[in-house]
Amino acid sequence: MLRQFELVERVKEYDPDADEDLLNRAYVFTVQAHGSQKRDSGDPYFSHPVEVAGILARMKLDTASIVTGLLHDTVEDTVATLEDIERLFGKDIARLVDGVTKLSRIELQSDKSKQAENFRKLVLAMSEDIRVLLVKLADRLHNMQTLRFVKDPAKRQRIARETMEIYAPLAERIGIHTMKDELEDLAFAELHPEGRASVMTRLAFLKEKGEDLVKRVQAELLKTLHDGGVDCTVTGREKTPYSIWRKMQKKNVGFEQLSDVMAFRVIVEKLGQCYEALGVIHGKYAVVPGRFKDFISTPKPNGYRSLHTAVIGPESERIEVQIRTREMHEVAELGVAAHWSYKQGAAVPDGTRYRWLHELLDILEHTANPEEFFENTKLDLYQDQVFVFTPKGDLYPLPRGATPVDFAYAVHSQIGDSCVAAKINGRIAPLRTVLSNGDQVEIITSKAQTPNPTWERFVVTGKARARIRRFIRLQQRAQYINLGKEILAKAIRHEQGEFSEKLLEAALKPLEVASVEDLYAAVGEGLLTRTEVLNAAFPNRNEPRSAKVVPLARARKTPTDHAVPIRGLIPGMAVHFAGCCHPLPGDRIVGIITTGKGVTIHTLDCDTLESFADAPERWLDVAWDPEEVDGGHVGRISVMIGNEPGSLANLTTVISKSDGNITNLKITNRSADFWEILVDIEVRDVKHLSNVIAALRASPAITSVERARG
Repeated sequence: MLRQFELVERVKEYDPDADEDLLNRAYVFTVQAHGSQKRDSGDPYFSHPVEVAGILARMKLDTASIVTGLLHDTVEDTVATLEDIERLFGKDIARLVDGVTKLSRIELQSDKSKQAENFRKLVLAMSEDIRVLLVKLADRLHNMQTLRFVKDPAKRQRIARETMEIYAPLAERIGIHTMKDELEDLAFAELHPEGRASVMTRLAFLKEKGEDLVKRVQAELLKTLHDGGVDCTVTGREKTPYSIWRKMQKKNVGFEQLSDVMAFRVIVEKLGQCYEALGVIHGKYAVVPGRFKDFISTPKPNGYRSLHTAVIGPESERIEVQIRTREMHEVAELGVAAHWSYKQGAAVPDGTRYRWLHELLDILEHTANPEEFFENTKLDLYQDQVFVFTPKGDLYPLPRGATPVDFAYAVHSQIGDSCVAAKINGRIAPLRTVLSNGDQVEIITSKAQTPNPTWERFVVTGKARARIRRFIRLQQRAQYINLGKEILAKAIRHEQGEFSEKLLEAALKPLEVASVEDLYAAVGEGLLTRTEVLNAAFPNRNEPRSAKVVPLARARKTPTDHAVPIRGLIPGMAVHFAGCCHPLPGDRIVGIITTGKGVTIHTLDCDTLESFADAPERWLDVAWDPEEVDGGHVGRISVMIGNEPGSLANLTTVISKSDGNITNLKITNRSADFWEILVDIEVRDVKHLSNVIAALRASPAITSVERARG
């Protein structure tokens, strides 16, 4: 553990103007505040904040950050208060300590929600001052270095997994690669001890095979570059066990096939020399195809700049070479800390200048709860990247697997909300197309467009998913309210003769609902039944007639006057059309209320309805609204065609000429003579589907055709 004078001397080495008195007072305060508290290792607790301060001092951070590292646990774990910190050390340090505090006093329902809530607060805090994140990372690094002393295996696993999924990616995002590598490797040792041991065994064998191999390769590289007129220094190192293991998993290759178990860095003085050195190396050694990356012309979002290449180098070894200037190297090692002005009075380094942090704040604004924010954020933090361009040449980094919808939301939320199509490299492409490095993407928008719920299935960025989910959430509530109001209005008119919202106010208190609107939403979502609402609103009512007779609706020929019209409702939200019978306008239909899902519409002759015969309260009398019947409904037919050339073409041609649009086609059985096919066709109504079926029956190539059930 660093002693008091050692910590002060370490800070004074890089900042002669550091406030020595402030550092001494903070050191003494944390020792006295933590007193006799012990860590799991048996060491005095104050050794932890002292070591955190030492890590921050190695990063050459300002005095306020060092003092925050010393004090970061005092408010949470001792009797000291935030007011004490502000009175003794000033507002700036009190604000930083408050931002770093884990806030574990907040009572939440589970460890998962607690973790998510703490991370949400960390994002908010570091958006105001990025030093909060730097102190938090130093805190996590020391906790990981002493993780072996935690006795509970489940707790060690949880801490290691959180480090791997959140803190290591955050360290990478702000460019502190040395800390990111150490965090990953410490977490790897806990999460996959056998995998790490295997890699370490292979590395040990490699060292034994050629103990000074790295030095020999390094010397030959240096000589080659000097002979080529490049003034530089060359350093060599082995990759961390975790980075080796991850590449083996990702590329599904063996240890021997990796080209970057040994990595060498070429450090030059000027930018132009980077490309000179690259030319010399490529001129001397065979290049491994597909491994060259230019992060100088297209830097990573965290500011990382370097040239990467892989070659069959000296002694026929596959090696990775990174070429960068000294300034680039400092940024690569220390990230945001490399740009640090530790002089007193420097401007507060808020996090809003970092685009990735802007995106996290945007996700935070559009998510419903901490857990959803946590999930969406991990999507953004934990993926490799591709770089794509706008038509004007602006560069946007996106996670690997991103689509034009992800790109649209990255450019601007409104562009994402209103995108209808995309051009990739000048050609129209589906919105679910996976983007590649160097693609030029143009988004086509429409004011009438809104986010499509199906987009959520293929987007990969947290921002896009958060915006789409928010739209679905708001629209779904509106749909549930409309549906619930229709259900209750029809039920009350059937029972009482006249509907008024005032009649429902009596049901709010017994049902523990805040407002009539919330009552509508609960009924529309299936969380409350109309019978429960009517019983609460009219305590003296007789046994509801509607509940007894609803299942008998299967026998009726036409909708009753209290049938709920299906109108203004987006399929897939409050109303779902059953996949077992594919109801179409013109069919006699009935609704089945499902808790938390709304209403599923079935045809009256659907066999599935038999399973709901004993649940009359779930049946809902529904009817098509003739004013809103239009295209976009899917009907399913079962077709048998002869196994002859042109039969399938004839089938699709007849459907097309009948103004039908095939949305799906599945061959269910095939033989030497016949094929049986299920075809989903987009039609206007049941009459339109009947016309398509009639046209198909008239074709000699079609053996039989029926409307499919089930």
